[in-house]
Amino acid sequence: MSDSAEFIATVHPYDSLPRDEQARVAGFFSHRTYAAGSRIYQFGDLLPGLYLIRSGRVQVTDRNGNSVSELGLRNSFGERGLLRDGTAVTSARAVEDSEILMLPRAEVMRLMQSYRPFARFFERGRGVAGRSTDIATLKVGELLGHRSPLACSPDTPIIDAAKMMRDAGVSSVGVTDGDRLVGLVTIRDMSHRVVAEGRDLRQAVSAVMTPDPVTLAPSALGYDVLSIMLERRIGHLPVVEDGRYVGMISQTDLTRVQAISALGLIREVAMAQAVSDLARITARIPQLLVQLVRAHQPHEVITRMITDIADAVTRRLLDLAQERLGPAPAGWLWAACGSQGRQEQTGVSDQDNCLILADGSDPDDAYFRDLARWVSDGLNECGYVYCPGDMMATNPRWRQPRNVWQGYFRDWIAHPSPEAQMLASVMFDLRAIGGDAGLLADLQQDTLQMSAKNSIFVAHMVANSLKHRPPLGLIGGFATIRSGEHRHHIDMKHNGVVPVTDLARVYALQGRLTAVNTRARLQDAEARGVISGAGARELIAAYDLIQTVRLDNQADLIRAGRRPDNYLSPSDLPDLDRSHLRDAFVVVRGMQSALGHGKGMLG
Repeated sequence: MSDSAEFIATVHPYDSLPRDEQARVAGFFSHRTYAAGSRIYQFGDLLPGLYLIRSGRVQVTDRNGNSVSELGLRNSFGERGLLRDGTAVTSARAVEDSEILMLPRAEVMRLMQSYRPFARFFERGRGVAGRSTDIATLKVGELLGHRSPLACSPDTPIIDAAKMMRDAGVSSVGVTDGDRLVGLVTIRDMSHRVVAEGRDLRQAVSAVMTPDPVTLAPSALGYDVLSIMLERRIGHLPVVEDGRYVGMISQTDLTRVQAISALGLIREVAMAQAVSDLARITARIPQLLVQLVRAHQPHEVITRMITDIADAVTRRLLDLAQERLGPAPAGWLWAACGSQGRQEQTGVSDQDNCLILADGSDPDDAYFRDLARWVSDGLNECGYVYCPGDMMATNPRWRQPRNVWQGYFRDWIAHPSPEAQMLASVMFDLRAIGGDAGLLADLQQDTLQMSAKNSIFVAHMVANSLKHRPPLGLIGGFATIRSGEHRHHIDMKHNGVVPVTDLARVYALQGRLTAVNTRARLQDAEARGVISGAGARELIAAYDLIQTVRLDNQADLIRAGRRPDNYLSPSDLPDLDRSHLRDAFVVVRGMQSALGHGKGMLG
């Protein structure tokens, strides 16, 4: 093995490549030396490839000359610009005499397409668009596992091939003549053709292999895998590229890909028999979030899927509670508000819920107290922590008959105090989860009509919607948090998303729109002429970007082994992303200003 091949074998993600691929890639690297202080590339330069430090140190700066990072041995740099449009989004110079390896862009892109571990290492947020988590539309190259394919020669003794599979923890081994695949042996073959037939374990594996098995290329689709496995009733498919054996797809790989999906988790939720079972299922939601973000699913799809799981968990807890408590003494509805009500949950969610009871019911009935406590405790155990403001069905105030709820809304509308505005804002996002949905339908419609007619209440709701401001600084930057744990960060929830959800709620009031989801409210507001087409499109685009950056940041935290939160350091974003995010906040501020001046952005 060459000196370069030996070096890159110690560098991640090159160490994830097959050994022969490492040797091949090593031949594409060019060697460059830079004296201390010399420029490697400058912002805006066309990048020839991806850089890797063999020795020395390199400083990376942003377009304004501010230091972004100082890198050393085995660090890569230049990937952000290379994987966007090929032009540098930073500048780099040698801090000391340095030897740099450079892998040409064409070879980088080939590795990105062919080896998922390699691609995963370099992908950043929206760097590669259009992939899907639908197994049928994924490429075979994306379905391959992390390990190099297990292979043996045709004359390998059967017992040695069996030991190879056992030690590697896999269920098949490719039989190769050099790089060329000539056969396949599986655990099933060992059972049916070796043990069942009493063969000599010292025989060559070629005697029991399946010769010239059907294969697929890395560019084939998951649909092809499913089709061939079903049609031929096989559980393993070798992957061959340009005549070389590069991997094996098994039913286990398909199960691994499908294991974390919203529908899969919901199916498991429906079968859970205890709160502890549900907690184990919801513990996998962060990984689902990462998977969906990596697949570049739209934010409204991601939050809808995550909320669907919360809905399913809540309904299952309601079912389990009723199995313990028996039939209810009167009709009831469990409703969610907040982000669950709007179907906008992310990786950080507390619980906001209430019980609407049939008229004439006793809210202090032990049954409803126990139902509320059992479900709320269960949600907390599943990661949906208790609401800090105690807006939960366990609070008697939020566990009342329908006519009391009507009184609440009527009083808030007639006397719009700051507390009334806050409560009305939350309760306008109510959505039925379990029980008699009819208890909410008419209540919501009546309240919407009543509130829209009260111009004073609407004016107060407008004022309330302007309390949360986008984090814009005075001199073209961001207004970050000044002290504490999140110093130099911005709150992507309260200063990013909440201003838009507040605007959308006011538009819904003004237009008497029944949608609860923020994006749906904005779309309906445009359709009904509450806001102009141009204003709606700009605000929706701004909201999409803010939510996407928020989810990307949460996924990054999860990948780093940390709990997701809503705090983002603008300095962690590439220059272009920072600029776009600021533009989005400017759009939101402009829409707030228009609403505050009574224009509603009609022009």
